[in-house]
Amino acid sequence: MKNLIVILAVLLTIESCKMEKKEQEVEVPEIPMKDFFKNPEKTGYSISPDGKYFAFMAPVDQRMNVFVQEVGSEEAKQLTSEKDRDIAGFFWKGNDRILYMKDEAGDENFALYGTNIDSGGVTAYTRFDNVKTQIIDALRDDKDNMIVGLNKVNPQIFDAYRLNLVTGDLVMIAENPGNISGWMTDHQGRLRIAMATDGVNTSILYRPNEEAEWKNVMTTNFKESFSPQFFDFNDSSVVYGTSNIGRDKSALIRFNLEEAKEVEELYKNDNYDISGASYSRKRKVLTSVYWTGEKVERSGFDPVINDIYKKVGDKLPGVEVYLTSGSDDESMYIVRTMSDKTRGNYYLYNVTSDDLSLITEISPWLNEEVMAKMEPITYKSRDGLTIHGYLTLPVGVEAKNLPVVVNPHGGPWARDVWGFNPEVQFLANRGYAVLQMNFRGSTSYGREFWEASFKQWGQAMQNDISDGVRYLVEKGIADQNRIAIYGGSYGGYATLAGVTYTPDLYACAIDYVGVSNLFTFMETIPPYWVQYREMLYEMVGHPEDDKEMLAKYSPSLHADQIKTPLLIAQGAQDPRVKQSESDQMVKALNDNNIDVQYLLKENEGHGFRNEENRFEFYQAMEEFLGKHIGNVNANSN
Repeated sequence: MKNLIVILAVLLTIESCKMEKKEQEVEVPEIPMKDFFKNPEKTGYSISPDGKYFAFMAPVDQRMNVFVQEVGSEEAKQLTSEKDRDIAGFFWKGNDRILYMKDEAGDENFALYGTNIDSGGVTAYTRFDNVKTQIIDALRDDKDNMIVGLNKVNPQIFDAYRLNLVTGDLVMIAENPGNISGWMTDHQGRLRIAMATDGVNTSILYRPNEEAEWKNVMTTNFKESFSPQFFDFNDSSVVYGTSNIGRDKSALIRFNLEEAKEVEELYKNDNYDISGASYSRKRKVLTSVYWTGEKVERSGFDPVINDIYKKVGDKLPGVEVYLTSGSDDESMYIVRTMSDKTRGNYYLYNVTSDDLSLITEISPWLNEEVMAKMEPITYKSRDGLTIHGYLTLPVGVEAKNLPVVVNPHGGPWARDVWGFNPEVQFLANRGYAVLQMNFRGSTSYGREFWEASFKQWGQAMQNDISDGVRYLVEKGIADQNRIAIYGGSYGGYATLAGVTYTPDLYACAIDYVGVSNLFTFMETIPPYWVQYREMLYEMVGHPEDDKEMLAKYSPSLHADQIKTPLLIAQGAQDPRVKQSESDQMVKALNDNNIDVQYLLKENEGHGFRNEENRFEFYQAMEEFLGKHIGNVNANSN
């Protein structure tokens, strides 16, 4: 018996080695670059309030437009015909009207448009020069009116207006005195809360009704925050919200506005900030709470929604499942699936019959069986912080001495998340390992981790990125001579800082709409960011008080330290990171005889949205990386 066990163990070991060898020797086809970055076949599904129709976006001549389709029908009707720019997003307003947002050439001055699903024709509701529209309350129960914010009077602030969708009339219902950064309504659509700021301190203003005077409920430094989410269903003086006051991690709480005090802590996570909550409009109950750990997570308060998630999850094993849209009577839901290897599918779920039917695959041309796994990792920074991140390794290749693309995220007060990322999958398909890290300042890890980033651009934040590179080198995963860095927005700054302050760490770099000069960046922020200028001074640095530091960590002022070839991409209409940021960097590199390729698009803003521009950028990226860090076929289309 003992000999039989030994023989079986040997056979199992041999079989395991065969399987491991077979997995490593998988031949992965080189997928055309355009397959990763072309517009999805159909996406953004949303069901009408009565559950009879769903709307979605699909490409027409390379631009994303809105379509509507009756549930049970195979025929879809095109509602919009935008040719210059993708529609940024849409939503139902009643059962027969679709509203959508669109800007011009990437200027982010989004305007509100609408169309009727039966009669067609497009109405521009808030199209004004150099004016941005915010949705304050779509007033779901009022089919003809809604509340919007417009910086029409003063470009730095948003007043609240009631918009009549039948007549097009705009009536100001709350004038911004100059310090209001946001407005909030109750369940009846009454403007009851205003968030005010002096640039550093934030106040919650409240009124019991629209005739009453505003009163200050609380004032906190911006480092402490209470973010109201929605009003209680039974007590109109109580709101649900997330708060980190007296805590490191934000928790979901109930807060009494009349008494100016926290009533109850409903949910907390010891490791991550709570990001938000949802509720049932029909049943008037709290349903779920959300946070982002290694993945987006939820915890349910409501047995009805919990049961739906369980039933749908059982039918769709192996993928993440999200209820993205529901009918008012909660009998029909749009279900979206997703994983790290696929953009996923859309389904229609009938709660009454427990029937789940496939609507569409989002990118059916991408075979998830040859996509790479995005693995959560952690490593220690040089000063002892735990840095969370994701490592994606090319399929079928031994994880040893690989060329690596380091990809710091934008924000910087944002974070990378687990899920399908076309850039990451494209790079992995070309044979590169991809490292994404949530350096200090990344959101969801608590206040202490966030504050550790203040005045650390190019310094400790950059060290967290460099420490991730060294982690891969020490593990033997990375070939230290074939490491690239690529990022957009703040990630573009981190890219430039990486090749400026650690010039021997990277073989090449790609800066996408990145900040190059900390002085000019803060001088050219959009007008509606001016309210937060003092906050930016505290988080990034003051142009006078911290002049030496900002000068030291502005890459364009130290281009003589760079020896790494660069590819720089910029949108000429970018309102956040102006074209001048890239222009001055390119000039400084040219003045110092550094190899730089500059891709400037006149019809783009903060990132390339038009499909043909994406293709050009990623083609340039492929050729650039292939030349500098990999034996890669750079001619795929």
